[in-house]
Amino acid sequence: MSINQYDMNDSKGIRLVVRAFQYRNYRLFFAGQFVTLIGTWIQQIAMSWLVYRLTNSAFLLGLVSFSGQLPSVFLSPITGVFADRWNRRKILIFTQSFSMLQAITLSILVLTDVIAIWHIISLGFIMGIVFSFDGPARQSFVIEMVEEKAHLGNAIALNSFMFNGSRLIGPSIGGILISAVGEGYCFLVNGITYLGVISALLAMKITPKQSNTHKANIIRELKEGFNYTFSIPPIRSILLLLGLISLMAMPYFLLMPVVARDVLHGGPHTMGFLMTSVGTGALIGAIYLASRSGIKGLETVIPIATTIFGVGLIGFSFSRITWVSMAFLVLVGFGMMVQNVSSNTYVQTIVDDDKRGRVMSFYNMAFFSTMPFGSLFAGSLASRIGAPHTLLISGISCLIGMLLFVSKRSNFKNI
Repeated sequence: MSINQYDMNDSKGIRLVVRAFQYRNYRLFFAGQFVTLIGTWIQQIAMSWLVYRLTNSAFLLGLVSFSGQLPSVFLSPITGVFADRWNRRKILIFTQSFSMLQAITLSILVLTDVIAIWHIISLGFIMGIVFSFDGPARQSFVIEMVEEKAHLGNAIALNSFMFNGSRLIGPSIGGILISAVGEGYCFLVNGITYLGVISALLAMKITPKQSNTHKANIIRELKEGFNYTFSIPPIRSILLLLGLISLMAMPYFLLMPVVARDVLHGGPHTMGFLMTSVGTGALIGAIYLASRSGIKGLETVIPIATTIFGVGLIGFSFSRITWVSMAFLVLVGFGMMVQNVSSNTYVQTIVDDDKRGRVMSFYNMAFFSTMPFGSLFAGSLASRIGAPHTLLISGISCLIGMLLFVSKRSNFKNI
């Protein structure tokens, strides 16, 4: 094969991976959100380190996470109805603006040295309410940006590439900033980065869609969305697996400062390295998924990715060496991301457009509404039996979930 043929094939491969970039609105969103997500990860690592520095308590790490995720338990299904009724871009502009205000408030509290744990819990709870509106609107907004449903899977995979690319960068910057200037400036940087996504949303040209505000009965729409979501066997299986993983495995994230300081005997830079390793694995997974042409085979990818996630957590739980822990976290990041995005892509591909917001609200509920209880459980368990044993239980739970999912996988053949 000639060099020109290789170049042509490489060009086609690149176009396949980034085909959603042909849409101006999606390019704007990708650029703005990428900047904002870097700031979000800087804040995440700063928040975890701040809480553990102030309290030395794994339980309070779990409690802070619980307070931020609890609103999703009650609000996600209802906010999904509003995501189907209201202008999704306007919802996102509001939620991102409010998130910027929260980050700046945290920065002021820390820099003036008046921050207390109750401030963090209260602001986290308020942000949980905001995120309950943001999640369904953001996920269902993708179809409005890419326009053609055939490119939806690629856009979702590129979103994950963006999310995990920022996780590769943000924690490293966060670790450096914490060591150099403290957590307060991390929150300030995050607040400033929200200008990126807000500017992108304002610059978009979205074709107006018919408003659904004439529908008066929210309860009827909610019930319709619930019946539709759980009447489809593949969606039901995916949501049950997602709920189990979010309850038992995803809270591994909040134990990072405990592992970095007490198990690996490091500092904030060590925590940054660990989170960067997760981002590296997730980034590899995002590239893999972006190169796929459709949903065929995702019913096999989902349990394989879940297995990789579980094996990575089990290995991480036994490691006492930083570079070994980083290697296992690459597996964790890959498995977690591929499982989540494959599930998201499959669900979004087969749902009806007029019910997308409600279905994605139940998706978010499965993912986020179990997580607060998992965070509280993981924090309590880690304070009793230690972070390594808690992580071991998380990894084993992934493998159990995978086996249950495989036992129901025949349902996917009906779609």
